[in-house]
Amino acid sequence: MSPFRASAKITESWAHFGFEVADGVATVTLNRPEKLNALTFDVYADLRDLLAELPHRDDIRVLVLTGEGRGFCSGGDVEEIIGELQKMETAELLEFTRMTGAVVKALRECPLPVIAAVNGVAAGAGSVIALASDFRLLARSAKFAFLFTKVGLAGADMGSAYLLPRLVGLGRATELLMLGDKLPAERAEAIGLASQVVDDEDLPAAAAALARRLADGPALAYSTTKVLLTRELDMDLGSSIELEAITQALLMTAKDHKEFYAAWSAGRSPQWTGR
Repeated sequence: MSPFRASAKITESWAHFGFEVADGVATVTLNRPEKLNALTFDVYADLRDLLAELPHRDDIRVLVLTGEGRGFCSGGDVEEIIGELQKMETAELLEFTRMTGAVVKALRECPLPVIAAVNGVAAGAGSVIALASDFRLLARSAKFAFLFTKVGLAGADMGSAYLLPRLVGLGRATELLMLGDKLPAERAEAIGLASQVVDDEDLPAAAAALARRLADGPALAYSTTKVLLTRELDMDLGSSIELEAITQALLMTAKDHKEFYAAWSAGRSPQWTGR
């Protein structure tokens, strides 16, 4: 993506989750299956830092997030996070909550399409990570649970009170964030929280197919669309139309747009370069 790099090198491996890149698709696999992939301080920090690096790599066009075993992510580890938080003072707690929020902000501002392949429970922070993704593919057995109030905290956490009403409406967001009840996959699809629900055994193939489609498509058009969707959430109509007009004029000079016309004229499929 960006050619402008500082002296720090791209991280080759990540210690606190699985990470692999294959043919333009990066996959993050949360890999603490014995705890339903509960998050630790280190997992949060690595996710934040990985998302900061991705826009500087030219070998990735889409990111897939998933979990190992029977869960996507059960939220913060009760022993390793919640227990430790009891010992911290306000300033340290604020550092932690800002770090968790930075993960969600980075997911939304990362110019790559992000697919959450939700293979089981997505609870607490896990539900917000899926919420912040661009596509949410759910196994039929998957469930959401925005359970922050069930541990005595505000249901508004990590940007959930900003993102969720814009996706499912204020009324349903109020119900989900206040009550914290489990939301089955079919219900999530019905209210617009799930992009697609598939049989459990079909989830990996469905995620791979969508990732392949995005990786093989016009990457610049996809990334620009995501950026505008994020930026225009708080704009008025006139500002949005002007921003889109300027953006389209710029993309009309891009190689991919010219390639479309050349391919159309020759009666062939476009060969997208993301440029």
